[in-house]
Amino acid sequence: MRIIGLDVGSKTVGVAVSDPFCWTAQGIETILIDEEAGEYGLDRLEKWLKEYHIERVVIGLPKNMNNTEGPRVEASRYYGKLVEDRFHLPVVYQDERLTTQQSERFLIEKADLSRKKRKKVIDKLAAVLILQTYLDANAGKLN
Repeated sequence: MRIIGLDVGSKTVGVAVSDPFCWTAQGIETILIDEEAGEYGLDRLEKWLKEYHIERVVIGLPKNMNNTEGPRVEASRYYGKLVEDRFHLPVVYQDERLTTQQSERFLIEKADLSRKKRKKVIDKLAAVLILQTYLDANAGKLN
């Protein structure tokens, strides 16, 4: 079984995929989208779903720190509905509070990347953190 993890933003979708045993998550791409124009990058996502024979989709849910849900949560759920309707795959949501900040801190401290280079990989790294959190929380239940 393989699972794909998505960090959905208004301009990009970070993409990560699990290994076949659902132990680890690896970043694979950042898909450019245009939420305002209704362009969600689903054709590009389909490539990864087919190539990796994905059986489940995990989408990060960017709740507020006080556990309330704002407009970005609604946008993530909408994206999840698009994915379910088009690809007929189960979609689950994973709390992603602070994953982008964790990713940014990691890239600054460990990778020593410039702001421009960080911007290119941060969503992919956030997708890795979202998916890895899900895999860790569900270890032993996925295969």
